[in-house]
Amino acid sequence: MSAPSEVTLGNAVDWRFAATVGQRLARPGPPSSDYTRRQAIDELMVASEKAEPPVRDVTGLITDGPVPPARVIDRGEWIKAAAESMRAMTNGTEKPRGLVTGRITGAQTGAVLAFVATGILGQYDPFTPPEGSGKGPSAGGQAGGGTLLLVYPNVIAVERQLKVEPSDFRLWVCLHEVTHRVQFTANPWITEYMAQSLALLTKEPADDIGEVARRLADFVRNRGDVSDEGSPGGILGLMRAVQSEPQRKALDQLMVLGTLLEGHAEHVMDAVGPVVVPSVATIRRRFDERRQRKQPPLQRLVRALLGLDAKLSQYTRGKVFVDQVVSRVGMKRFNAIWSGPETLPLPAEIEHPQRWIDRVL
Repeated sequence: MSAPSEVTLGNAVDWRFAATVGQRLARPGPPSSDYTRRQAIDELMVASEKAEPPVRDVTGLITDGPVPPARVIDRGEWIKAAAESMRAMTNGTEKPRGLVTGRITGAQTGAVLAFVATGILGQYDPFTPPEGSGKGPSAGGQAGGGTLLLVYPNVIAVERQLKVEPSDFRLWVCLHEVTHRVQFTANPWITEYMAQSLALLTKEPADDIGEVARRLADFVRNRGDVSDEGSPGGILGLMRAVQSEPQRKALDQLMVLGTLLEGHAEHVMDAVGPVVVPSVATIRRRFDERRQRKQPPLQRLVRALLGLDAKLSQYTRGKVFVDQVVSRVGMKRFNAIWSGPETLPLPAEIEHPQRWIDRVL
């Protein structure tokens, strides 16, 4: 891990200012009565605990200790939590290197968080311990659990849009996010692995500016020739273009890990079946239709610039990978994937699951 005094992306951002800007720019949630909000909050709290046993049963992953409570929050609270988590992940300091630069980058980050905050249903943050644990945020990957965040205004908005049974949808959402909690809790090495990759990724490049400019020019020149669907676009693609080779490797590692984690959670959401979520088939069909629905031009542009479509691709590609491997070898043998970094799928193996089976099992 890099020391706080080193030059990193994290200490170039005024994270508190980012949170303040993001909260001011955030759109309000859907109109709801106090009763509806209270009911959604209470039901999500219960569902976050109710989801743990079926997730353990389906995944076969073992977690010790009591189930920590989730934090059910609004969009503004999510922005604040996300900014603090990003500070921890990027090894940022409380005070940025430069006041003016920190405020500028903070404002930009806050604007991005405000946009993203409208679509986040939930998130497991492995870098921030649960409230009341007495531990501050850390990117050091220490075991002991993170925080499960559930954004109730967005859950209410989506369940209304899909016209699905609220109780079923809330549990279905929790199954996904609780799967992430189980993934990290049962395999503490994942947090350290992410932290090490992030530390490398957020260091300022040591290459001279001429070399960085050359790579950026190549990226712009070749954008029209990209044929690999797995290649990151938007800001992710731009980042990769200007990075050093070790940083590119770190980004690829994080992308593959993210694809696996999201795909595994998607698999679990559906694998629990109608006994746990009676209307699971209807929810999945309508939710997927919503993902594929054409969006307004401005929103599509912003999503492309932020690389959020690559995130959606992670869900789809990752679920196909997990579905195929589990169907061929079963969940027990699939769980060899959690043994350590060396058993994680390689980028090419995500598209060709049999290659991972042949290499690892």
